[in-house]
Amino acid sequence: MRAFLYLVMFLGLWASATAAQDLSALARVDPARSGISDGWFGKSEVTIGLSQGVPFRVFLLEDPARLVVDFKEADWSSLRPEMILPEAGRVEAVRFGAFRPGWSRLVADLAEPMVPVEIGMPVDAASGQAVLEIALKTASPEEFSARAGAPVDPAWPEVLAKPRKIQDIESERFTVTLDAGHGGIDPGAERGEIREKDLMLSFARSLREVLLRSGVNVVMTRDEDIFVPLETRVAIAHQAQADIFISLHADNLRQGGAKGATVYVLSKEASDAATAHLAARHNRSDIIAGADLTGSDDEVAGILLDLARQETEPRSLSLANTLIAGMTEAGGPMNRKPLRKAGFSVLKSADIPSVLVEVGFLSSDRDLKNLRDPVWRNTMVTGIAKAILTWRDTDAARAPLVRQ
Repeated sequence: MRAFLYLVMFLGLWASATAAQDLSALARVDPARSGISDGWFGKSEVTIGLSQGVPFRVFLLEDPARLVVDFKEADWSSLRPEMILPEAGRVEAVRFGAFRPGWSRLVADLAEPMVPVEIGMPVDAASGQAVLEIALKTASPEEFSARAGAPVDPAWPEVLAKPRKIQDIESERFTVTLDAGHGGIDPGAERGEIREKDLMLSFARSLREVLLRSGVNVVMTRDEDIFVPLETRVAIAHQAQADIFISLHADNLRQGGAKGATVYVLSKEASDAATAHLAARHNRSDIIAGADLTGSDDEVAGILLDLARQETEPRSLSLANTLIAGMTEAGGPMNRKPLRKAGFSVLKSADIPSVLVEVGFLSSDRDLKNLRDPVWRNTMVTGIAKAILTWRDTDAARAPLVRQ
């Protein structure tokens, strides 16, 4: 694959240029030397200035058309998307950030099919500074499709998430999988410098501590700022043999003046337009992070939905109602319609009661103030933990009746 050939060429140049350099492990991205621009005759350029050379690879993905660049040890903290792409052109949008431990990713959405015609990372022999340069040209849909697809290379370190090995889980104990929404290259909702992925990771950690002290096993889908695909989040819950799955979010939704805590359960049809819009955004997380979805099968998702309706759906609904009662008792505030339904991909486990909790909405001034208040967070965490324990006991008492 071309991406692999570019990688090999680069590694040879990088090794010779940096052999005498005493370089740190982390390359810093320089906004002043970075940019995305359109040129004449259907050509565009992507330029990323780095404090030093790093291993990288470049590939294309389709449905939708995206350019993806993986970097080893790159720090993007000084860069914002609008700094390198002030206005949309042939590249409609760009995002970047952590993807896996030790790896970061840049994803550029393409307004039309384009393929790389030149890729290089020249390294200055004196300073060690490097510049990734990618020249793109407009291509036919057929040419783009022929060159698209995530590279498969046994020599390249695996950066696609696999369910990690779950250790120290006692099978007899009640197990909760907590899913801190978004992460890494996918920040989730943003309001100023506040990012959903950070708020929910902190919230999930606090909830884990309360549950652990109550004798509950807890497995986190992520415990750091990395990206985890939606399918992998569900797989982690299955591997841990979780009794319930709770996905935590704090979205930014202007539609309908969303505010207050809301709990969602799985349904083929959304309960309202705002919820449908929210589910569609959540289900795009893998696309946002540059995942290759060409192997996904909508028919499988449909089968899982049907299976979920048999036994798991009423248990998920019971869990949602118990959480709503617990959060209300803790003081809320709750959404005026706290129980809603939609086809969230992360809830499509056929055999694990699963809910998605919007703890609040960043688009609400009141909710944002609460989410940033440690006293309020502690109160809400306690309310959710108590509700989980209540549901556990109630569900265990019902189990013999269900089997009958």
